[in-house]
Amino acid sequence: MNHLDLILTLTGGLAAALAFGLLTRKIGLSPIVGYLLAGILVSPNTPGFVAHKDLAKEMAEIGVILLMFGVGLHFHFKELLAVKKIAIPGAVVQSAAATGLSMVIMRSMGWTWAEGAVFGMAIAVASTVVLTRVLVDNNHLHTKVGHIAIGWLVVEDLFTVFVLVLLPAVFGNAASGEAGGGSGGLLLALGWTTVKICALVAFTFLVGGWVIPRMLSYIARTGSRELFTLAVLVIALGIAVGAAKLFGVSMELGAFLAGMVVARSEFSTRAATDALPMKDAFAVLFFVSVGMLFDYQAMLANPGLILITLGIVLIGKPLAAILITVILGHPLRTALAVGAVLAQIGEFSFIVGTMGRNLGVLSSEAFNALVVTAIISITLTPLLYRGVVPLERWILKKPFGARWRERTGEVRADHSPDTDAEHHAIIVGYGPVGRTMVRLLR
Repeated sequence: MNHLDLILTLTGGLAAALAFGLLTRKIGLSPIVGYLLAGILVSPNTPGFVAHKDLAKEMAEIGVILLMFGVGLHFHFKELLAVKKIAIPGAVVQSAAATGLSMVIMRSMGWTWAEGAVFGMAIAVASTVVLTRVLVDNNHLHTKVGHIAIGWLVVEDLFTVFVLVLLPAVFGNAASGEAGGGSGGLLLALGWTTVKICALVAFTFLVGGWVIPRMLSYIARTGSRELFTLAVLVIALGIAVGAAKLFGVSMELGAFLAGMVVARSEFSTRAATDALPMKDAFAVLFFVSVGMLFDYQAMLANPGLILITLGIVLIGKPLAAILITVILGHPLRTALAVGAVLAQIGEFSFIVGTMGRNLGVLSSEAFNALVVTAIISITLTPLLYRGVVPLERWILKKPFGARWRERTGEVRADHSPDTDAEHHAIIVGYGPVGRTMVRLLR
């Protein structure tokens, strides 16, 4: 690796993201689309400047960690418990539906049941980065829709952790033609994964909940803003890496838990203000790195497979989410918004797909279909989310929509999805006094 690769990749990737982000924003599209186009521009599959793919991926991982830390910082545990009645059954049923549908369709195309199952599990989980970014861009992260969607994603992330542990136990010897680990090995892997996740949560909230507030209080008394910023970054990155290395779960889940622990301290607002502004720049690199994976030749080689995968992701998954949300008693607009924001795949899909390919279960064409589907679905998700309100109006104007409204008594005003705009306060200025007021009002 050339000693200039890091700075060239960072500069080239961010410069291209800035240019295309401004362009797409100018024409009324989400900047996410521009970031993906920037990744395609600097990828090995297009002429001109080529960024270092591995370095871009590593820097993107930092952005994902900081982004999830920020989400945890603003997502209190009581909010997670408040949506457990929809997040847990919703994520489980939707993941099972996506996996089952994929298995049946892919089996009819000549795939094995195992390949269809792994492929289905890869497309069952949505991208945390994309979902969070769409909610933030629309100011819905702290609404009912935001709480349901984030809780849903946390359950999906846990599901993915189990998948990543179980795949080697089931298909670990697939490449050599031997049988997998058997039911005994499967149950052992499942039990061990459950123990590790429980241990991580207990360690983070019991030990971290005692150590971290005292650590931040001690450093804050030094009066050094730089030391406080460093402390927050060490907490976010340290717990994320520790979650992966010591407990075998995803760094994203570890970062999310770290943010929830810091949120319980009196320094949560200061941590968000001082230490997290750089997360946006690094998060942009996630989308750039996804764009760098795009290969137009792979798209042209298997258009049928890609169209089927897009159908499952853009139609099957949202429909399942909408039906589940409505059945559990939530308003139509909430259901449509949750369905729209979950109509994509991302980082966890690549992780599951890569492991499946390394174990000899997934073919290269299946992995390429995941990449192309991710890029297209990520591009369309912001547009789908903007169409929630017009779609709801259209549905309620139809005869079946009118009957639905009469039966449920649902009346919606013409505002964006479930903004929960009540019991709010407006604070002008966000200095030390403003931050204290925010903490007290919460």
